[in-house]
Amino acid sequence: MTKNLFFVGIILAAAGILSPPLALAAGLAYGLLVTHAFHLDARRLSKFLLQASVVCLGFGMNLGEVIRIGRSGFLYTAIGITFAITLGLLLGRALTVEKTQSFLITVGTAICGGSAIAAVAPVTEANEEQMAVALGTVFVLNSVALFLFPPIGWLLHLSQTQFGLWAALAIHDTSSVVGAAAKYGTLALAVGTTVKLARALWIVPVTIGVASLRKSKGRVQLPWFILFFILAAVMKSYLPELHFVYPTLAHLGELGLAVTLFLIGTGISRQALKQVGTRPMIQGVLLWVVVGSISLVCIMKGWIHL
Repeated sequence: MTKNLFFVGIILAAAGILSPPLALAAGLAYGLLVTHAFHLDARRLSKFLLQASVVCLGFGMNLGEVIRIGRSGFLYTAIGITFAITLGLLLGRALTVEKTQSFLITVGTAICGGSAIAAVAPVTEANEEQMAVALGTVFVLNSVALFLFPPIGWLLHLSQTQFGLWAALAIHDTSSVVGAAAKYGTLALAVGTTVKLARALWIVPVTIGVASLRKSKGRVQLPWFILFFILAAVMKSYLPELHFVYPTLAHLGELGLAVTLFLIGTGISRQALKQVGTRPMIQGVLLWVVVGSISLVCIMKGWIHL
């Protein structure tokens, strides 16, 4: 029965019947209420699908806009990441969170959620328990953000550009950034995806820096899918002969994102929530609220803009 429910959820998300927020909600219900039949397979598949979906979304974007938004976004993300890492480590120390757990939660919040944690974990020599705590903390807050951000944006009358920028700077994982931005509008999706990928690029220098400081021999994982996203935008802009296929590929990216969010939701179980613990969750919540609030104020004041 649980296997059937799992496949039904995937089919409904892939068919477009479940929007990204509903797909995540369905996944959360599955993960919290039943025993996951394909836990490890779902985690591996969600990682691949997220990257493939982002690449497909590139076929719906103009290269000039991607470069313009990405150039500005790279500076803002550099400032934001520096602030978030500094604050996160101070919070972790104040709350006496175990050092590796604290660092993983901080990097996940500052850069790119689960992808950043997975990239940094080998060079910090994090064990399974430390990774599970960090991933659980980030995934729970990431799920909340997908439901919380669009209503806040509408309440504050944020423009699509403002909302896309805020989502990219304040939401952990690419999946929820894209999901929230897509719900807000087409321009919000373009801005959110591009700035978020600029933020994700910081995985590389941060991981290399940590490896150098710790003299670690762990393998540095490069986010190659971002290059394919740019290549997709290049094709969309300079190969008009294939215009008939681009909308289909972009739509496949949206459907793939819904499936990804369903799979991510299924991975949040009651056991995973218990494993997180109080202090790491408090650290994650405080860091996220501060980063999200400051970035929102800066955007509304016009101090951060594209």
